[in-house]
Amino acid sequence: MASKPTSTPRWNRIVLKLSGEALAESTGFGLNNDVLHQVATELHEARQEFGVDIAVVVGGGNFWRGVKGAAKGMDQAQADYMGMIATVMNALAFQDALERVGQSSRVMSAVEMPKVAEPYIRLRAQRHLEKGRVVILAGGTGNPFFTTDTAAALRAAEISAQAILKGTHSGVDGVYTADPKLDPTATKYSHISYLDVINKGLKVMDSTAITFCRDNNLPIVVFNLLERGNVKSILRGEEIGTLVG
Repeated sequence: MASKPTSTPRWNRIVLKLSGEALAESTGFGLNNDVLHQVATELHEARQEFGVDIAVVVGGGNFWRGVKGAAKGMDQAQADYMGMIATVMNALAFQDALERVGQSSRVMSAVEMPKVAEPYIRLRAQRHLEKGRVVILAGGTGNPFFTTDTAAALRAAEISAQAILKGTHSGVDGVYTADPKLDPTATKYSHISYLDVINKGLKVMDSTAITFCRDNNLPIVVFNLLERGNVKSILRGEEIGTLVG
């Protein structure tokens, strides 16, 4: 039986966008068990403290990126379907990490794989969330030519999430005026509008996802996923990272 939440969260239902690269080893490939455990622990603790509903949309870039395959002459749709399958691998690994820290979870995939994941059905996903399970959404949108950023925005709207948490993994803790690793004069935004993100060409999420979030009034928090405690700090209402909205 889950313990009663001890704090009131800023949002009651969130989608965490988790890139495949964030889960990778230092080589950029495969899976880093320490990262899986850290993020799983963080989400479990957030569930215990706030009782917040959490869905996770995973990417697959640590195994395969469709754009790279297409750049080498592969059919774009074929390359994208391969990327969708890669996200299922990450979803299963993350589910294992969640279950090992005591957090009940379900994997739902837009690409049907009944042996390993439930098909994504909106009302079923919402029911899992209501029962206190973390729902891991794999397979992107189920369609080629759309990124997992767009999938995160779409799923957030479908399940009535109140915000998207976009976790970074490169040590950058928000949205900057320029790449802070290349430009030491770059400054971080505490808040920026959707339109400014698009007009300034800032690489927060792809333009389709940003436009969708704007049209559906979905705030995005860009933050350092690998800094311990950040998810809970965001839910407490602290100014962590950059708020896009």
